Amino acid sequence: MQIGELSERAGVSHRTIHYYERLGLLKPAEREGAGYRYYDQTALKRLEKIAALKRLGLSLDEIAAVIDLYFEDASGIKGKEKVLEILQTQIAKADTQISELTAFRRDLEASIARMHKLIAEARQQ
Repeated sequence: MQIGELSERAGVSHRTIHYYERLGLLKPAEREGAGYRYYDQTALKRLEKIAALKRLGLSLDEIAAVIDLYFEDASGIKGKEKVLEILQTQIAKADTQISELTAFRRDLEASIARMHKLIAEARQQ
């Protein structure tokens, strides 16, 4: 299929397809006589997998690290294991950020309380 059909079937733009090719997420298309790019069903499946992985919250760099695993292993287990590892790392990072933000919020609340106290003391003088 040509890029227009692939684009339509996958629900992405031509530019996205070219971008994914540059990133290595999508294999470059075959070119025929007039220079038109032709894509096969694997390209469509890769675009669908990329979309699914994006919905899980993976970045394009993370997708690049796992996409080939899905197509090398027919069971998809290797890809799923790698995605699980990435998601577990993301949740650990999120927990760290939550802890840091909670501590920052406590510091802000303490600063606000000190400022209220200083203002109240200044008004009494």
